[in-house]
Amino acid sequence: MTTTIATAQTVNNKPLPITEVPVLAYEAFDETLQALTASPSVELSALFGIPVGSQTLRVIAAASNASTGAIDLFAMDVGDRYPALTRRSTKAHWFERELAEQWGVVPEEHPWLKPIRFHSSYREDHDAWGRSVGDQILPCVQPPGTDYFKVRGNQIHEVAVGPVHAGVIEPGHFRFQCHGEVVFTLEIELGFQHRGIERRLIGGPDKRTLHYMETLSGDTSVGHATAYCQAIEALAGSEATLRSQAIRGIALELERLANHTGDIGALAGDVGYLPTLSFCGRIRGDFLNATALICGSRFGRGLVRPGGTAFDIDESMAVELQKRVTGAHRDVTGAANLLWSSSSVMARFENTGTVPLDTVRRLGVIGMAGRASGSDRDARRDFPSGYYRFVQLPVSSWHTGDAFARAYVRHLEVQSSCEYLLEACQQLPRGSNKRDLGSLASNSIVVSIVEGWRGEICHVALTDSNGKLANYKVVDPSFHNWIALAMSLRNQQISDFPLCNKSFNLSYCGHDL
Repeated sequence: MTTTIATAQTVNNKPLPITEVPVLAYEAFDETLQALTASPSVELSALFGIPVGSQTLRVIAAASNASTGAIDLFAMDVGDRYPALTRRSTKAHWFERELAEQWGVVPEEHPWLKPIRFHSSYREDHDAWGRSVGDQILPCVQPPGTDYFKVRGNQIHEVAVGPVHAGVIEPGHFRFQCHGEVVFTLEIELGFQHRGIERRLIGGPDKRTLHYMETLSGDTSVGHATAYCQAIEALAGSEATLRSQAIRGIALELERLANHTGDIGALAGDVGYLPTLSFCGRIRGDFLNATALICGSRFGRGLVRPGGTAFDIDESMAVELQKRVTGAHRDVTGAANLLWSSSSVMARFENTGTVPLDTVRRLGVIGMAGRASGSDRDARRDFPSGYYRFVQLPVSSWHTGDAFARAYVRHLEVQSSCEYLLEACQQLPRGSNKRDLGSLASNSIVVSIVEGWRGEICHVALTDSNGKLANYKVVDPSFHNWIALAMSLRNQQISDFPLCNKSFNLSYCGHDL
């Protein structure tokens, strides 16, 4: 039977009146979601709720098609309970857990309905686990029914790691069910850095909004700030100047280079290969300092602003950036090649933490982690915005889906990003780096997608009748990909966990918001 798909179709950074988003019956919504996400080229970029009155929740979906560049928007209204979408559309599994926690709706027959951040429901008298206002929330203890997955049998044991870890890293809890040294399953529990940022954005934009965007995930300050500014510019019926779009592109690629370089070094350290670890620690600093040369912040904070950028790149700075990138490119390539030529390193990288392409597609794994398993999706090509509309960056991918693939895709992206930067610095458009914006369109919705260094960042902004933010949804790439880390540990030795974890290097705070 052919499913008739009724959606409001838009493209990246093109706003629509919210009234154009069709509100479907549950059955039609379920069929539409299943029909769209069954395609390998379509991802569920966002699924979020908005209260309509005191008893109804409007659930809005944004499905993005990499083959066409189209973004389909559609909605449904639900009461306290509804049949879980995850039963037919597995890409909705984490989103439905979030909906249950935030708004107290119960997706019936969801395979593993637990909170993802462990905070109170946003609606009084609506709680998916029957919690009362003021109830203490303790992971695995309160609310009842959220205990950890258990495996029973001879020689079965459980290993708990975190949330406090040995290194200077973010907090997260990992619970392994093992048979000897072999991992049956890994359960990941997050939420320790939940700050309630999305709720704080309502009523904006204001002086705090950009600060929140730049600290959603600290190592992706430029990526999230760019997604936000593009959404605001679209709602204002404008866009950043061409020169500032080029500067944003330079900052985005420097952010990618710094993080990929640091990860290549950290992966070397996880298998005890110290030369590359030492080299990359210094080279990462070279890329960070190049960003600081532009705006004074190694993380790019204060650079991206609605309408453009707060800092310009003059001719002498462009020459200096080319010099720095050329040297750092040479050094990081040499450091990475040491890894690929070491048989002991390759013995640890290859066939460790494999995530097959079929799993990537079923669970909606995106970004660098997805491309390491053969996925052909990159928002810079598929949903181009800003200066990426005028350049062709190759999509870097590999096919083995293991720790080696995730390291090697980083290496490939380092090459293409450095080439892009050298060209961009030579061809900066003339003109101003900023322009003023007018007021935001009222009662509108816009989707902004940016390829951050981990993967696809998605921001969805909705305005009220006064042109203020009525709702703001942030989906960091890590939101999609934590489940991939859990899948990568199945039938691995537990000693492989540090290597697998670093090969994804997901954001805790970007997930927790």
